[in-house]
Amino acid sequence: MTAASPDVDEVVETSADTRTDDPWVTIVWNDPVNLMSYVSYVFETYFGHPRQEAERLMQQVHTQGRAVVSRGTLEAMEVDVQAMHGFGLWATFQRSGQ
Repeated sequence: MTAASPDVDEVVETSADTRTDDPWVTIVWNDPVNLMSYVSYVFETYFGHPRQEAERLMQQVHTQGRAVVSRGTLEAMEVDVQAMHGFGLWATFQRSGQ
């Protein structure tokens, strides 16, 4: 006698619901308002990025239109996005795999 196997759909839903290896990210978007030096300053002071990393991320925002500035739990990324809005930067969050 063989044991019944679960539906494939149920297995997929369960694995997607319990996935923890796909953290959330905060993305800062380019805008026509803030100076590049200010954006670097925010990345240094709020996220604690070293100056060189903050400037690299600022350049990525400036040239590519966006940069991932932090990774973590959904709740932590919500806090980071709100903080970026408080600094006057455009920011969103999403799953890192998207």
